[in-house]
Amino acid sequence: MASFLQIENLTKSYGERMLFADVTFGVNEGDKIGIVAKNGTGKSTLLSIIAGREAPDSGKVTFADGIRTGYLEQTPRLDPSLCVTDACRECATGADRQAWDFDDRMRQMLFQLGVTDLNATVGTLSGGQAKRVAIAAMLLSEPDLLILDEPTNHLDIELIEWLEKYLSRQRITLLMVTHDRYFLDRVCNKVIEIDMERIFTYQGNYDLYLRRRAERIEAMGAELARVKNTLRKEQEWMNRQPQARAGKAKFRIDAFHDLKERSRVNLTERNVSLEVKAGYIGSKIFEARGVSKSYGDKKILDGFTYTFSRYEKLGIIGPNGVGKSTFIKMLQGLVQPDKGEWDVGTTVRFGYYSQEGIPLDADKKVIDAITEIAEDVVVNGDRHYTPMQFLTHFLFSPADQQKYISTLSGGERSRLHLAAVLMRSPNFLILDEPTNDLDIVTLGILEEYLREFAGCVIVVSHDRFFLDSIVDHLFVLEGNGSVKDFPGTYSEYRQWRDEQERQKRITAEATAPRPTKPRSERPTRLTYAERREYEGLTAEIDSLTAEKAALEALFASGAPADEIASKSERYSEVSALLDEKELRWLELDEKA
Repeated sequence: MASFLQIENLTKSYGERMLFADVTFGVNEGDKIGIVAKNGTGKSTLLSIIAGREAPDSGKVTFADGIRTGYLEQTPRLDPSLCVTDACRECATGADRQAWDFDDRMRQMLFQLGVTDLNATVGTLSGGQAKRVAIAAMLLSEPDLLILDEPTNHLDIELIEWLEKYLSRQRITLLMVTHDRYFLDRVCNKVIEIDMERIFTYQGNYDLYLRRRAERIEAMGAELARVKNTLRKEQEWMNRQPQARAGKAKFRIDAFHDLKERSRVNLTERNVSLEVKAGYIGSKIFEARGVSKSYGDKKILDGFTYTFSRYEKLGIIGPNGVGKSTFIKMLQGLVQPDKGEWDVGTTVRFGYYSQEGIPLDADKKVIDAITEIAEDVVVNGDRHYTPMQFLTHFLFSPADQQKYISTLSGGERSRLHLAAVLMRSPNFLILDEPTNDLDIVTLGILEEYLREFAGCVIVVSHDRFFLDSIVDHLFVLEGNGSVKDFPGTYSEYRQWRDEQERQKRITAEATAPRPTKPRSERPTRLTYAERREYEGLTAEIDSLTAEKAALEALFASGAPADEIASKSERYSEVSALLDEKELRWLELDEKA
C-alpha cells in the first residue's frame, strides 16, 4: 500500500504540560485509523497539527505528493452570513468543486444528510445542522485522506449510522478521533492510543484493541515488577563501600541508573471516581396525564400519558429537533405544557445534566463556583467532603481548581458539570447528551455507575453503546407528537425496526402489479461470457468470505502482534475485493 502520510518525532506541550513526545507513525492508503485517549492527552491537538492548523514543538508531518486532505473540526468554521449552498461550495476544496455536476451532487448530498432548507443562512442553523453542511462539503471534495475530529458529536443516530455505513463501505483512507465505540468498531481497521506521552498502535478494530491493550498493560506490569526486583539487588551492591565496587565495570553502574529511571514508570491510571449513591426515593415517581406541547405547527407531545416506575432506566431517541430536550424540561417544570399535567412524587430530587452546557459562571474559578453550591458536600448521607476534596474525585487537581471555567477544555467542562450534578446526591438523574465531550474511559465509568445507580435515570443520547449499556426501554419520538415505547435496548430496537422495514418491502413487492413489457423493453439476458463470470463469482465470493473469516479469527485468537500486522494488509485487500465481487454479482443477478 502507498504511504499517504508520515509523522516523525512529533512533540507538543503547553507550558510544563507535555501532551506527547517523539511520536512517530505512518498512514498508508486504505488505513482507517481511530485515535483514542483520555481527555487532555492531545488527540485533537495531534489532528490539528497534522491538518496544518497548529505547529508542533518539534518533529515533522510529511504528506505524499499530490495527496488531497479533508479536515472536519469538532466545531466547523462556516461563514454565518452565507446560505447553506454557498457555505458548502466555499468549504469544498479541490478541482472537484469545478465539475459541471457539482451543484446537483451537492444538493443530493445535503438532502441525504438531512439538510433540506438550502437557502437558510448558516448563522440560523443548529450545531448539528452546521456539522452536516461541513460533512457534505468535505465528502464532496473527494479527498484522498479524511481527518475527522469527533464526527458524531451533535448528530442524531440516523445520521451517525448513515455516516458509519458510508465510511466503512468506501475505499478511503481515514484518520479520526471519536468516542463512539460502535463507530470505531465498525469503521476502523487500526487503533492508535495516546498514553503516557507515547503512542501505541493496534491492528484491528476497537474490540480487538481492548483485548490487546489489556495484554499490553499486563505485560508492562510484569516488566515493571522485574525491573524493580532487579533494582533492589543492584541497589544493595551500589550501597556497599566504594572500595567494594572498585574495579567493577562502569557499565554496571550505568545499568543501575538506567534501571532506576525505568522503575519510575507509573502504570496507575487516574480515573473519575463516582462514589455518590442515590438518595432515598419513594414509590411514586411521576405521572404524565394527557400532556400536549406544540411550537406553532410542530407537535412535540400529543396527549401523552405515562406512569414512571421506581428504579426505571429510560432512553429517549429520535431525530434532532423532534423535541427530546423539551420532553425532559417539561418533566422538571422548566417548560410548561399546553395541556395536561406532570405529577411528580414528593421524594424525587432531580439531577439534570443539560445539553446546553455547564450551569456555572464562566468568569469564576472552578473551586469558587463549586463552593457557592455547597461549602460542605455530604455524600451518601454521612460522608463529608470539602469542595476541594470532592473535585479531586473528578480529576481536578488543586492547580486545576484555580482555573477559570472559561479556560476549561470540553472534557474538563463535562467533568465539572457532572460533579455539580452529583454533589447534590440526586435520586433521579436526567442526562441530556452526556457523552459529547467525555473520553472513552470516563464513559465506561459513568456507564457502570448508572447501571448500579439505585434511583431513576432518563438518558437522551445518540451514543448507541451508551444506551445499550444502561437503559431498560426506549421512548422513540417519531415526530408529530408520537411517542413509541419500545421494551429493550437500542440495538434490539434497531433489529426490530429493520425487520419491520424488510417485511414492508416484501409485502410491497408481492402486491405490486407486474406489467408485461414488450419484448424490446425486457431486460437483456446474460451473455455466455457473463453467465460464466456469474457462475465463477459465487465460488470467488465463498472463497473470499472464508478467508476473511479466517483472518478475523486469527486477529481474535491472541496471535503475536507481528503476525497480525503482516496479515492486516491482506485483510483490507480481501474486504475490498469482497465488496467489489458482491456488487458485480448483484449486477449480473438482476439479469440472470
